[in-house]
Amino acid sequence: MTKDEVRTRIQEIGIIPAARVASAEEARFAAAAVFQGGIPIVEIPLTVPDAVGVIAQVSRHTPEMIVGAGSVDDAKSARLCLEAGARFLTTDALDLAIVDFAVNQNIVMLAAAMTPTEVVSAWKARSDFVKVFPCGPLGGEHYIRALKAPFPNIPLVAAGGVNQKTAVGFILAGAVALGVGKELIPREAVEGRNANQIRELARRFLGFVQEARARMAPRRASVTPSK
Repeated sequence: MTKDEVRTRIQEIGIIPAARVASAEEARFAAAAVFQGGIPIVEIPLTVPDAVGVIAQVSRHTPEMIVGAGSVDDAKSARLCLEAGARFLTTDALDLAIVDFAVNQNIVMLAAAMTPTEVVSAWKARSDFVKVFPCGPLGGEHYIRALKAPFPNIPLVAAGGVNQKTAVGFILAGAVALGVGKELIPREAVEGRNANQIRELARRFLGFVQEARARMAPRRASVTPSK
């Protein structure tokens, strides 16, 4: 899968599940559950024990799944993730050195940003998406909408504060995708190995994205100039 294909697929699906769990086995379980729920994307944060090994295993056993590395904080770790099969990188804060690494390695990058200055810096550094994090404490969907006004062409991913009540609002506000952690992969579901719960949540979040985009379609059509 090429970089362009990965970027397009992330935008099409609109959900990036983050498996912030306590063990490698739990991460593999979570990845399998979200895939079965219809989301062929998973972010394995480097805070997970043996995260690089998990990335390698999931990439090998489920090649049709887009596996990414999250919480990347240095180029050495980023390189190990790429060698293991990661197809995208995400950070939890703006680190232009990692963005530069991703650009040079031709891999999809989701750089985290909080302020308007950081959003612009990440975009100018050629991050494919800008992950607004933590979005909830900054004002949630209202903050995404405020950023989209001056930066309409920057693809923003809302992360932090995304749940079943806010998902539709974030997309309507202009987010191209949502980063979702415990609200999609709950601790109790992982500990109890309740794959059905995670699969159902995956389907719900996919539905929220589809609902919001369907509501936006008439709005887009009304502003499309006639030929």
